[in-house]
Amino acid sequence: MTTPIGRTLTGCLKAASIAFVWVMLVAGVAGQQQPQSPPPQPPSGFVAVDEVPPGEQIPAINLVATAYGFVWIALLAYVWSIARRLRRVESELGELEARKRPPYAEASRGK
Repeated sequence: MTTPIGRTLTGCLKAASIAFVWVMLVAGVAGQQQPQSPPPQPPSGFVAVDEVPPGEQIPAINLVATAYGFVWIALLAYVWSIARRLRRVESELGELEARKRPPYAEASRGK
């Protein structure tokens, strides 16, 4: 025995599946009705471009120089940062060595 909710759910599933099949059939028929044109054939050999429109030209030397400049500046900044931190660590180690006093040094003097 099915409940009213079960009948409603079954009816909705049937309606949804029928609608899905109908949409797929319509989309398939519409897709088949469009004529397929063959793709254009590429040239058989090398074709040199004599003139390139100004909008399609890329100023490569400017881009390359900018990229190299950026990389060099970033590398120099990184090396400078490492050197500065290394100097700070070396100065802290020097201070620690100056303050270092072995705990057994005073005990051995008394004996």
